[in-house]
Amino acid sequence: MDSQARITQTIATEIGAAARQVQAAVALLDEGATVPFVARYRKEVTGGLDDTQLRTLADRLEYLRELEARRQTIFGSITDQGKMTDDLAKAIASAETKATLEDIYLPYKPKRRTKAMIARENGLEPLLRAIQSDRRADPEALAGGYLSEAVTETRDALNGARDILAEELTENADLLGRLRGFMQREATVKATVVPGQEQAGAKFSDYFDHSEKWATIPSHRALALLRASKEGVVTLDIAPEGDEGAARAEAIVASVLDVPGTAPGDLWLRKVAGWTWRVKLSTSMMLDLLGDMRAMAHEEAIKVFARNLKDLLLAAPAGPRATLGLDPGIRTGVKAAVVDSTGKVLATETLYPFQPKNDVIGAQQSILAICARHNIELIAIGNGTASRETERLVADTFKHIPGTRKPTKVVVSEAGASVYSASELAAREFPDLDVSLRGAVSIARRLQDPLAELVKIEPKSIGVGQYQHDVDQSRLTKALEGVVEDAVNAVGVDLNTASAALLSHVSGLSSSLAEAIVLHRDLNGAFRSRKQLLDVTRLGPRAFEQCAGFLRIPEGDEPLDASSVHPEAYGVARQIVKACGRDLRSLMGDTKALQSLRAEQFVTDQFGLPTVRDILSELEKPGRDPRPSFKTATFTDGVEDIKDLKPGMVLEGTVTNVAAFGAFVDIGVHQDGLVHVSQLADRFVKDPHEVVKAGDVVKVTVTEVDVPRKRIGLTMRKDGGASAKEERNARGPQNRPNQPRGGKDQPPRGGGGGGRGGKPQQPKSDAPGALGAALLDAMRKR
Repeated sequence: MDSQARITQTIATEIGAAARQVQAAVALLDEGATVPFVARYRKEVTGGLDDTQLRTLADRLEYLRELEARRQTIFGSITDQGKMTDDLAKAIASAETKATLEDIYLPYKPKRRTKAMIARENGLEPLLRAIQSDRRADPEALAGGYLSEAVTETRDALNGARDILAEELTENADLLGRLRGFMQREATVKATVVPGQEQAGAKFSDYFDHSEKWATIPSHRALALLRASKEGVVTLDIAPEGDEGAARAEAIVASVLDVPGTAPGDLWLRKVAGWTWRVKLSTSMMLDLLGDMRAMAHEEAIKVFARNLKDLLLAAPAGPRATLGLDPGIRTGVKAAVVDSTGKVLATETLYPFQPKNDVIGAQQSILAICARHNIELIAIGNGTASRETERLVADTFKHIPGTRKPTKVVVSEAGASVYSASELAAREFPDLDVSLRGAVSIARRLQDPLAELVKIEPKSIGVGQYQHDVDQSRLTKALEGVVEDAVNAVGVDLNTASAALLSHVSGLSSSLAEAIVLHRDLNGAFRSRKQLLDVTRLGPRAFEQCAGFLRIPEGDEPLDASSVHPEAYGVARQIVKACGRDLRSLMGDTKALQSLRAEQFVTDQFGLPTVRDILSELEKPGRDPRPSFKTATFTDGVEDIKDLKPGMVLEGTVTNVAAFGAFVDIGVHQDGLVHVSQLADRFVKDPHEVVKAGDVVKVTVTEVDVPRKRIGLTMRKDGGASAKEERNARGPQNRPNQPRGGKDQPPRGGGGGGRGGKPQQPKSDAPGALGAALLDAMRKR
C-alpha cells in the first residue's frame, strides 16, 4: 500500500467514511477549497461529509503526511547506512505513530559518544556475548579474560558489558512497545507537595498527596497537576504502582534476555535487566507518558475551548436595536457608549456613581437623558467589577417611572473587551476614541450581534477555555480559527454592513481581500449584486467561488443574493421557480408551494439531490439565521456578593464556560459558581455539553459557599443538590476540580476599560423625590 492510500484508508476509518469520500475531500482541500465551502457546496463530490468530519480530516491529513515524510526519511537513513533488512522495512512500513517510528529508528539514529560505545572500543562486547552464551560460567571469571590497559579491573569490565546490554535494551523497539503498553495500562500518576510550598500553592491543596491511574485521569485534572508541577508546588512521578508493579516492569525487560534459570549468567543478566529498568527505562517511560498525558490533556482542553467558543459565537443576537453599553468601573467611572441599530457610535460619556465622587444622581440623569435622546432599547452592562452595582443603578433610574416603556438591561460578558480596546484594529476603527471608551462600544455591539463583534478579538482572549494558556498555542490557534471560520460561514455575512474583521473569516477571503471589499464599498457605495464582487481589486474567480455563497445582499437587484444559494446554482433555483409558475420574490418563503415539489425532478449532471434539497430549504426560509432566539438571565435583587449567598437559594444565571468536569455559571456575584457534572441533571451525564452550552440561561440552586477560597457549589438537579455533598465525598478530593477565577484559566471579572478594584459605595436604592420627578418628566418628553 502506498503512502497516499495508507493515509486515505486511515482517515476514512477514523471519520466513518468511504475511502473515495476522503480522496475527493483531500483533492478539494489541496486545490485551496475551504472546509465551509466543501461542506456546504460540494456535498455530491464528498458524499455529504459535514464540517466536523472535514475538520478532523484536514487535521489528521497534516499529521499523517508528516508521519509519511518521517517514514521516508528514516527508511532512507537506514538504507544509506547499509543496515536495511526485509523485517526492518516491514516494521517501518507498518508503524502507525511517530512514537513507534522513532522507537524503530533509535538504534540507527546518529548519537553522541556513549558509555556503550567506549565499552565496545575497549573490546568488551565479546565479554557480553560470552556471558549470554555460557550461562553456567561465572561472569566475574569471564571478565578476567578481557582486562587491558583501558580496563584494569573485572568490575569495570562487567560494567562495560552492562552498558552495552543496557543500550541494546533501551533501543529494542519491541521491548519499548511492550513496556509502553504496560505503563499505559498500569502506571499511576503521583503528585507530592514540595516541602515549604503548602501556603504558596494552597489553590492546589487537593493535589498535595494525590495519586490515580494514568489511563483514567481526566484532562482537567491532568492539566491542574501539570500546572502545579510547573509552578513548583508539587513533584510528579509516573510509575507502576508499588514494588509489585516495578517487579513486573523488570520482568518484562528480563523476558527479552531469556533468563529462566538460576545459573550465574542468568542471575547477572536479570540484575542488568533490573538496573536498566530503574536507571534508564523507567525515566524514559515516565517522560514518554508525561508527554502523552500532556498531549491528550491539551487535545481535550482545545476541544472544550473550541466547543465553548462555538457556542459563544453562535449565541442569540439581540438584533439591530439602539443600545447603550456600560463598562463598569469604580474610581475612573462607568464608561458609557451609545450605538445605533447598525452599531455606529453616536455618543460616549463617563459616569461617576461610585467612590470617590459618588455622583449617583448625576449618573442617573445622564442615563435617562441618553435613553430619551437616542431611543435606547437595550442596555448592555459589562460583567466586570461593579457590574451588579451598575445594574442596580440602572434599575433604580427607571424604578419610579411606572407605565413607561423601559429599555431592557442585560449583563454581558466583557471577556476580551480590554484586549480589543487596546488593539490595532480598535485604534483604526476608533482613532479619536479613548481606549477606555472602546470597551463600552464593544460591550454594546456584542449584545446586538455577538459573532460580528467577537471575531475582532483573538479567540484565546475571550476566556471560555480550560487552562488555555498552558496548551500548545499554535495548535490552539489553528483549532479556534477553524471554529470562527465555521461559525461565520454558518450564519452568513451581510456584504454591505460587515466589517473587514468579519469578512476576513468568510470562506476564501484573506484579510487583504476583506480590506479591499470594504474600500471598494466605501468608494463605490453598497454592492447591488454578488457579481460586483468581481470588480474588487485582486478578487478573482477562485475567491468568488469560495466566498459568494456566504455573503448576503438583503435588498439587492438579485433576490437570490439574499440567500445561501450559490450563484453557480442560480439556474437550478430558477427552474424551481419556473415549475411553480410564480415570481421569485413571491415564491421565496412560501413553504406550502415549495413542499409540493419533488427535489428529484430538478437534479442535473452538475447538481445532485443534496444541492437541490438545500436550495428548496433555502427558498423556504431565505437567509435564515441558525442562531437561537434572544433571551436574558435575571439576577436576584440583593444577591451581589459571594457573602450574600446561602445554601438552598434558587437563582437564575448564565453559563459562561463548560469544562470536562461541569459548567461555570454567572449568578451575578463576580464569582462564577460551579455545577459539577454530577449535578447537571437527574441522570448520569458523561459530557456536560450534552446538557448545557456557553450562553445558556439556567436555574440553579446553591449547595455550598466557601468564601475564603471563593468557591460556589451549584446544582441543576430537581432535588436541589441534597446529595451533592455526599456524592463529592464519595468521589474523594481527587475529583474536586480547582475553581479558579482571575487566574490563567479564566480572566478576572473586568477588563473592558476603566478602573478596577475596591468595593464601590452602594448607590441608594431610592432616588430622591426631586430626581424621580425629573426622570419622569424626561421620559414623558421622549
